[in-house]
Amino acid sequence: MQPNSIEHLQKLLSQASEVTDANLSTIDKLIEHIPEDMTATVQAGMMLATFQEQLAKGGQWLPVDPPHPHDLSVGKLLSTNANGPRRFGFGTIRDWLIGLAFVLPDGQLVRNGGKVVKNVAGFDLCRLFVGSHGTLGMIVEATFKLLPLPQKETFLQKECKSLKVAEKLLEQIWNSNLQPCVLDIHRMNDHPITLIAGFSGANTDVKSQSNIAREMGLTTKTDCRYDWAFRSTAHCSDSVAPSNLFS
Repeated sequence: MQPNSIEHLQKLLSQASEVTDANLSTIDKLIEHIPEDMTATVQAGMMLATFQEQLAKGGQWLPVDPPHPHDLSVGKLLSTNANGPRRFGFGTIRDWLIGLAFVLPDGQLVRNGGKVVKNVAGFDLCRLFVGSHGTLGMIVEATFKLLPLPQKETFLQKECKSLKVAEKLLEQIWNSNLQPCVLDIHRMNDHPITLIAGFSGANTDVKSQSNIAREMGLTTKTDCRYDWAFRSTAHCSDSVAPSNLFS
């Protein structure tokens, strides 16, 4: 099934006895981006990378970073609750979703939430749909709150001889004044256990926090692509969060 519009999808669903898959790649428009309100509404077929490029023209972004954004549509981002290493500091896509439109199996179009950040009207179905894998309906449109693009980002790592050493360093960071947007531990194949910390924001703030992190031993520069490599080689889908290591 490959509808060319939301209305076409409604018609196809209302006439279908069974639907195993639907290609929404042509339902891919940016409905609106209001920089002064820091919100944007987009159709589900647009690729996340394209959406981010459009938002960047207004100096803003949606602060999620799942792997392979050029191949990940907004609809799939929501239905799978895809995320990346910045989830530590920015949360997941559920935290940025404020409005949703979806089509039920009988073809009925339902809208929930709103287009303003402080909308509190009605029952919140948006969070319910995130991670539902299309079992509740087909997401066709979403409205997100946004953030300004960071002036600077820096990611640093340190290889640790043991999990105990990594845990001690994590606790040191946790008890400091640092505010990392990324804080991760991973181990790929036979490589050493590696701790990564990332900082995002204003130039002076990122520089200051990075200097403190370097004093703690995180001296090697890296980037968020480590997460993509880790997921493709590890048996589990997520790296280890600090809360899983100590309380």
